[in-house]
Amino acid sequence: MNQGKYLGVLLAAGLLLLSLFSGLYIYKTGFLEGKESINAAQSMNGTNNIQNNIDNNGADSAQNNVENTIDNQGGEEVKNNITNNITNNVKVTVEGDGDVVNSVTNSISNGVMNGTGNGNDSGNGNGNGNENDSGNGNGNGNGSGGDNGNGDGESDFVWGIDTASATNEEFNMCVRDNFGDPEVVGRYLGDKEGVSAGLTQEEAELVKSNNDEILLIHNRFSDATGFENGVQEGEEAISLARELGAPEGTAIFADIEPTYPVNSDFIRGWYDALSSSAYVPGIYGIFSSERNLAAAYNQAVSQNSNIQEDTYIWTAAPNVGITTEANAPEYQPAAPEGALVIGWQYGLDAQECNIDTNLFDNQYTDVLW
Repeated sequence: MNQGKYLGVLLAAGLLLLSLFSGLYIYKTGFLEGKESINAAQSMNGTNNIQNNIDNNGADSAQNNVENTIDNQGGEEVKNNITNNITNNVKVTVEGDGDVVNSVTNSISNGVMNGTGNGNDSGNGNGNGNENDSGNGNGNGNGSGGDNGNGDGESDFVWGIDTASATNEEFNMCVRDNFGDPEVVGRYLGDKEGVSAGLTQEEAELVKSNNDEILLIHNRFSDATGFENGVQEGEEAISLARELGAPEGTAIFADIEPTYPVNSDFIRGWYDALSSSAYVPGIYGIFSSERNLAAAYNQAVSQNSNIQEDTYIWTAAPNVGITTEANAPEYQPAAPEGALVIGWQYGLDAQECNIDTNLFDNQYTDVLW
């Protein structure tokens, strides 16, 4: 009887040990299989998505840096998507009658660096805003916009007129009805009997009320030779501009007609007088290469290189004929190489309204009144 009891106890103990060994085996097997599954998952395809948005309305600055590194040891495809948006709005309001200098510089550098370590250490980056971030990247500049690439929504060239007649509302209506709406109006300093009526303060106010620029012309001479003569004509032009209240920094153009004798001494004298004043030197005339004016200008530049750098040229070559604003020709002024050309008078002596028609380079019109 006791022997049977001991036999039962031993049998129960054996069954218990068998259960423990079986459980341990199952647990170990499952653990290893799970570990293998995890390791296998590390080599499978993966997708990495990052979205970064900054909305900066009127704040002083915004900094946006994104760095994304992927270490792919398994050799499988990994998809890496980054969406990065910046909105930066700056509003500037200026009120008052005083002189205001307002400069706004807004630059955004958006670099996406996508490095893939697949054994060849190659990089591929795209820079937005004239930046090229890495190895094989392409820089795509989107930093400026506008009708013709000026960055401010304005065209590169503006249409304008010049006239020897006094301007008034009737004159303005004639120009608008027959030709277009000029953004520059060329007018003369002082009267020249039988040739031109001088600009008055009332006319200047009317032109400015239409948001047009005034190009100042000095034509009270007919001989463009001699250094002292050039200085004298320059000083007279400066005095007339002051009387009108033309602001400092305004260019004044010496009108050298094709029938006038001209030499480099006059151009140097004109330049010396204007450049030492509050105003800016300019010269008008037919600047085609075969003309004496072009030769005199080139000789003056050879004697004083500052003339080329600081003197604005308004050329009447070539003459392609009067047009409306809508039918203005492609900008193609003739002038000496390296000259600072502000405009081209391409059409002369319109039968209606007594005007000439012009195109002006918008990047230089800040020297007009």
